[in-house]
Amino acid sequence: MARNEQKLRGIYEMPPDSGIYFIQYFDINGNRRREKAGRRSDAITLLAKRKTEKLQGKKLPESVRRGPVLFRDLLDDALEVSRAENGVETTYNHSLKFEVLREYFGDRQAESINKQEIVRFLMDLADEREWSAASYNRWQTSISLVFRVAVENEKIALNPASKIKKRTENNGRIRFLTDSEENILLQYIEEHYPAHVPAFLVSVHTGIRAGEQFRMQWNDIDFERRILTIPKTKNGDIRYLPLNETAFAALTLLSKKRSQLPWVFLNSEGGQLKSQRDWFDRVLEATKLPNYTWHCNRHTFASRLVMKGVDLRTVGELLGHRTFQMTMRYAHLAADHKHEAVSRLDRTTSKGRSAKRVPRRAA
Repeated sequence: MARNEQKLRGIYEMPPDSGIYFIQYFDINGNRRREKAGRRSDAITLLAKRKTEKLQGKKLPESVRRGPVLFRDLLDDALEVSRAENGVETTYNHSLKFEVLREYFGDRQAESINKQEIVRFLMDLADEREWSAASYNRWQTSISLVFRVAVENEKIALNPASKIKKRTENNGRIRFLTDSEENILLQYIEEHYPAHVPAFLVSVHTGIRAGEQFRMQWNDIDFERRILTIPKTKNGDIRYLPLNETAFAALTLLSKKRSQLPWVFLNSEGGQLKSQRDWFDRVLEATKLPNYTWHCNRHTFASRLVMKGVDLRTVGELLGHRTFQMTMRYAHLAADHKHEAVSRLDRTTSKGRSAKRVPRRAA
């Protein structure tokens, strides 16, 4: 602000000497609002307009109408508030998350997005990226910021992310399919989304991440050696996955319908299938399978390997885990092998049978 400019209540410059002005005022409900205006003259005009709207709202509340607002239109407002309230690093981190949110929710009407959808989005992303609890909570905070600012600016009525519970530091939840649950899912997919049966089977029988799967191209598959090459993994390494009979048969079936496009998995319009959400979310809703996401297919793959006696290091290599600690969360599923290990300490008889040592009764 120039030295000769009079300081006006409700108008401030942020950052100082930047020439960018914001307004601050209280709405009809007594809530404080902040908005970016631009030049100082624009801020003066906008503040006067908001005061007029507040007065009209008190006298003629039925005349105040709010049209539909797209989610992407809320992101810039949230960043502006973050710049005013937080540091540069926090705002930058919000901006990175907002780009992902823009791609996923951007074209949706903001008020049509509910708590359950947000929770499912966070769970999918948390599993896919193998977040810590802290990472999950930071994302929840970013989403809540978007809706909070929108409520403050009276662009929407409610913040659907405000009541989402934060995660604790215990991220050990493993959700995998039982045989009967898999049959339920598979039957429904066969009846309603038959074209996507191979995608589901490949996911369950390779443990591949969703992003890796839907970027898969035909030149990544060696049908002769039955090897799938993942050229760019989450950790930046090339990974080679052997294909079992089920996964190989599913990919072979798709190859018979192969188009001119390089991608293995296609959508209903013949283009690249970029996500399973359009159809798999509906499958889960219809089958009412609790606490399950697409990424749980990966848990199913790993859990079944461990329960079949495959060693944890091999499981970790197949999953493409960066550290062995990430694979250790499946260790408890190898209970039979642990029992076998400790049973070797039992004393045996001359005939090879285990002899129980019963403590004597106290005198």
